Amino acid sequence: MKLKRLLAFGIASLVISTSVPSMASAATLSATDLVSTAKNYIGTPYRYGGTTTSGIDCSAYTQLVFKKSGSSLPRTTGQQYQKGKSVSKSNLTTGDLVFFNTSGRGVSHVGIYIGSSKFIHASTSKGVTISSLNDPYYWKSRYVGAKRPATFGETSVASKPTPTVTYATRGQVANIVVKTLGLHRTGSDMSFSDVNSKTPYYNEIMAAAEAGIFSGSNSGRFNPNDPLTRSQMAKVLTDAFELSTSTEVPFKDVPSDYWALKYVGALYSNHVTAGYTNGNFGVDDKVKIQDMQRFLDNLK
Repeated sequence: MKLKRLLAFGIASLVISTSVPSMASAATLSATDLVSTAKNYIGTPYRYGGTTTSGIDCSAYTQLVFKKSGSSLPRTTGQQYQKGKSVSKSNLTTGDLVFFNTSGRGVSHVGIYIGSSKFIHASTSKGVTISSLNDPYYWKSRYVGAKRPATFGETSVASKPTPTVTYATRGQVANIVVKTLGLHRTGSDMSFSDVNSKTPYYNEIMAAAEAGIFSGSNSGRFNPNDPLTRSQMAKVLTDAFELSTSTEVPFKDVPSDYWALKYVGALYSNHVTAGYTNGNFGVDDKVKIQDMQRFLDNLK
């Protein structure tokens, strides 16, 4: 367990050091990206006062989603209700914050409108889930109003550049894993056609390959500057964290003869990821820095 904490800390350091600072302006906050980010947390359990994926309350959830999308919100429901522009129910657009009176004492719950009279929120009974504003049994009668955050859906004259999507490269991750685990190159012949003594992280790449944490392509290349796919990351995390593997995989895009089946199964069975909401794992998708951080958070 100590080793796991160290590795999580080390790779988290990579996440921090390679991320591009992002404070998106109103002009760059995409409704599509916001909803996509929000749905990534479906199933996260509710916990009053909670602010992590181990347990989160409604306002911490909306704050987290906006933060991941490059914007910011105050911490509490009441504070969020005081910000932004009031919007009528008939004029709601994707990304608006919707508020409810669930306590009988005023505004006490918040969610994010995602279109078609639906909103996503951290409910006390189901955790992060999608509900209908017009639910006749609960939400319809408790609806209070909506606010459009000042950083969403408006044009900013002095807008900052759109945040750059940052991916973790194979060389960078090899460096962090090797240094965190205290591995050293033994001198074994682990040559790759695209890696030499002048390659950044050369010794770390060699050590990671010797330890079996990384391997090259069929053509004999390591591709140190390439981002990892989700399947490759599954293997790295499984080997580095010594996770128990599994071939019981529910994802539609992971066939029974897929090379990374047991590694994807390891992440799933150890509750590191539940995959995408469409039922896929995303085997060939590049691993974004924020996705990597989420995997690490779930391993702690």
